[in-house]
Amino acid sequence: MSSPTDALQRLRLVHEDAVLTTLRAAGALSRGQLTERTGLSRSTLFAIISDLMDRGAVIETDAVPAEPRGRGRPAALVSLNPAAGLLLGLDLGRGRVRLAVANAAQQVVATASASLPEDAAPLEEAEAAIRLAHEVAAERGIGLGALEAVGLGLVGVVDETPAPAPLDLPGIPRTLPACYLPVARRVAEEFGVRVAVDNNARLAALAEATWGVGRSVRDMVYVRWSVGVGGGFIVAGRLLRGAHGAGGEIGHVSLDPGGEPCHCGSRGCLEGGIGGQGLLRACAARGIRLSGLDALVAAAQDRVPAVCEVIVSAAADLGRVLAGTVAQLDPALIVVGGELAGLGTLVLDPIRDAIARLALPRSPREIAVAQADLGVNASAMGAIALLVHEEPSIPAHLRPSAP
Repeated sequence: MSSPTDALQRLRLVHEDAVLTTLRAAGALSRGQLTERTGLSRSTLFAIISDLMDRGAVIETDAVPAEPRGRGRPAALVSLNPAAGLLLGLDLGRGRVRLAVANAAQQVVATASASLPEDAAPLEEAEAAIRLAHEVAAERGIGLGALEAVGLGLVGVVDETPAPAPLDLPGIPRTLPACYLPVARRVAEEFGVRVAVDNNARLAALAEATWGVGRSVRDMVYVRWSVGVGGGFIVAGRLLRGAHGAGGEIGHVSLDPGGEPCHCGSRGCLEGGIGGQGLLRACAARGIRLSGLDALVAAAQDRVPAVCEVIVSAAADLGRVLAGTVAQLDPALIVVGGELAGLGTLVLDPIRDAIARLALPRSPREIAVAQADLGVNASAMGAIALLVHEEPSIPAHLRPSAP
């Protein structure tokens, strides 16, 4: 049975979390604004701010008034202390690891990437990510001793299946599937901090909703069109994972149940037809052999007719799948990311046309379709957004000590 002291301590942590979460979302605010947004009393808020300042979690700066004020000093602003801690986002994709580092004020202070062998084992991927983090830290003068948490974006279904054995490291989700344990375990061992894991396409969706083209809407569908085809759904402002961690797997909608087998176990999946390899095969069938996805995108940018025809047809297939998603989720916005999204209207227009024709065409609503803002670093940035918004916590060394 908990004591009154324990209850007061938990209540104080809830109040602190409300203040820190508000500052993460809104940036610098006056004490009066924090009182309004958190609903805390003035005396409670001032006591919490004072304690957070003593522990270095927040700092105070002078406000710069937008227009001349009367006598007196402008109200001071409270903000997260950029030097209080760092967050590391890692995206272990197909053939590449990408990294983003953000400070406590959610400012991205470094991004980088390195190649991965296509057949890299999980531990090889983990070592490559760790090596890249240390290289970037050394080059940019970033102290990884201030690291608070790591977000990991991984390919595939990140579900809620219990781990096969108890984990001996704090911070790793106990429901992480066995195939991801070596990566998360190695990263946690290296940095000694909390590790949060999710599908990298879903993390790209979260990044676009946090900092990118989707930041002004609460309901959004994101699709990443690249070597593979993945996605993520933002519903009422939150990332939708689904009951088994398969939310957003747009690429594994079957367009032809009698088609080619897919690695997911189904047949005729969208990804097999319009993913990177499928597009290259379609071009080869038309007599145009390309070395890879980058060469295909370059040929489309040069408006090679046969390549453009392949991409437009593939975009129409994607649009048909998205039309079904739109009919079910009713988002305000469809965001298209990945290398193919860089082709602009060549891919966006067929998607718009399919949605207009097939997703409740008599409805007066309008569903916007836009190119993603954040480019190739979206998933690494989404791994940071996961730490900030989806799994908020007060770092252990910033928590008040027990009375």
